Amino acid sequence: MMTESYADKMRRIGSRMLANFKRVRQTIAGRAGRAEQFQDPLRPGQRPQDIFAIMLLTVGIAVVVFDIPTYPWLRSLPDQYRNSFATFTDVGKAHWILWSCGLLCLYLLALDASLLTFRLRMAVGAAFTYAGFIFYTVAATGILAIIFKWSLGRARPKLYELVGPVEFDFFALNGAYTSFPSGHSTTVGAMATALALIFPTWRWLIIVTAFWVAFSRIMVGAHYPSDVIAGTLLGMTFTFFTARALARRRIGFQISNAGRIEPIISQYSARICLRAIWYAISGRRQAWTVPVEDAPAVDPDMKREQND
Repeated sequence: MMTESYADKMRRIGSRMLANFKRVRQTIAGRAGRAEQFQDPLRPGQRPQDIFAIMLLTVGIAVVVFDIPTYPWLRSLPDQYRNSFATFTDVGKAHWILWSCGLLCLYLLALDASLLTFRLRMAVGAAFTYAGFIFYTVAATGILAIIFKWSLGRARPKLYELVGPVEFDFFALNGAYTSFPSGHSTTVGAMATALALIFPTWRWLIIVTAFWVAFSRIMVGAHYPSDVIAGTLLGMTFTFFTARALARRRIGFQISNAGRIEPIISQYSARICLRAIWYAISGRRQAWTVPVEDAPAVDPDMKREQND
């Protein structure tokens, strides 16, 4: 039997990734009709105008009540406070989330999931859907935050004594004038909302953890409270509407009879899938329906044409 060269193997994996990506696009496009037929109006508090009103209220109050005294208050605290929050504030950076989710999606695209057992195929589908969901929401909200902060040009707290807390220099294109909204808090809001929707039983722990990570941006003197509130609301809002769009198509999520967005995979099925993954990793059960060396090394599109 001729040994497959490295170049041939890479071409085969690339072809499989492209074929799998085409299937993902076809699945999303094929659910458009379902979304158009879906009838479930937004509840009060979820409508865009309601969310905009909440943002105006909370950010406005923060600007008037909290932003002015925050910097002097931070200066009065011992350095240990700032050092403690500085140890975990970078959890709100987007790069580690994008790298981990992006690489996971690429790895799953390279798999020939049709050769896996049923539970592992279900796990691969769920993992790809939710990792892609997190990657998209964090990346998109990060881009929005960058556009807003570089356009609005709000001075950072380090310039408090020089220009005050409400200095805006539109399109200043200066890193010292990129305070509003907080990019870290936008990422935290998007990530926390995504995780809370995927793991609803862990929702409160996720929310509390996200609060302290976002609050750390104030404690290290990088942002004003209004920056953090605006960024968090931006991340939360975008992620919520993305999840709702997926739920209308029954991709990863569904809308319950009570109008809540829920993960489409039940807790029971999730536990069974995790158990199947563990058994496959530990060697207690077979992961593939056929031995990998016996699997046909052909392009998935070619296999589909042969079946037709």
